[in-house]
Amino acid sequence: MKIFSGIQPTGALHIGNYLGMLKQSVELQKEGGCIYCVVDLHAMTIPYDPKQMQKNILDVTVCYLAAGIDPAKSILFIQSKVPEHTELAWILNTVTPISDLMRMTQYKDKSNQFKEEIGAGLLNYPVLMAADILLYKTQVVPVGKDQEQHVELARTIARKFNKKFGQTFIEPKVKLAKEGAKIMSLTNPKKKMSKSIPAGCLYLFDEPEVIRKKIMSSVTDLEKQVKYDLIKKPGISNLLTIYSLFSGKPIKDIEKKFKDQGYAKFKEKLADLLIKELEPLRKKRKELLSRQVYIEEILEQGARKAKTIAQETMAEVKKKTGLI
Repeated sequence: MKIFSGIQPTGALHIGNYLGMLKQSVELQKEGGCIYCVVDLHAMTIPYDPKQMQKNILDVTVCYLAAGIDPAKSILFIQSKVPEHTELAWILNTVTPISDLMRMTQYKDKSNQFKEEIGAGLLNYPVLMAADILLYKTQVVPVGKDQEQHVELARTIARKFNKKFGQTFIEPKVKLAKEGAKIMSLTNPKKKMSKSIPAGCLYLFDEPEVIRKKIMSSVTDLEKQVKYDLIKKPGISNLLTIYSLFSGKPIKDIEKKFKDQGYAKFKEKLADLLIKELEPLRKKRKELLSRQVYIEEILEQGARKAKTIAQETMAEVKKKTGLI
């Protein structure tokens, strides 16, 4: 099975990224044929700091490796090191209606958020994403709910290309990320956890004292009963979800365990759990950051492997489109 997964280098990842897409991506390694990509070209579609790009690329690579991605079993590389991504994206643009791109929810949201700072790259983002996926004849794409629409567009683009030029691409299937995608902000539990709001976000490599401080100060309600109720008790419900995902225990069992113990005790135990579960990742990250040459070798080797596959696909695409 061929699987493609990409992460933008736009800053430190949080526990929602890990529990949702990243952890699932690691599990999919068992299926074989996994390609993991640091999609730096996508990160350029919204305002960013060029001076931070290389650091962010390193951070995402370390996240992949610390989480369990094995370069001996999978391909890990940087998107911009394989120019066939942009080459295929241009060709796919010719079969993609502008109206389809303008309907994309993420385009609407981000163009409203950044307004004058947005360029054509954001509009064409889904076409580049389609190229990322189709270039490797991908069968399964693990994504969060917010990217599902883009994968559906990739399927549409594949169909249009195949109809016009002959059978070339597989229509990829979506594999939605698990509950990690539903983790909410610690300071505003009605909004999704975002790395752009540090106080409400638990970053994957936060130090133990930072984790404890954020959990103990997280927003809850005026009651003291540890009970899951998204409508009336969104804050404690969010914390219960986090506890459940990290412990592997059903929420009902956690409610029973902390019955009549109050929020302070529950938060204390949740902090203990998170510190314990994230410690191996922190240790692995520290080790990897001391081996930068090793990381560079992994990325270079991954780019070579990816390029070999990409060149085969592009040779087929160019022949069918009359470019060779």
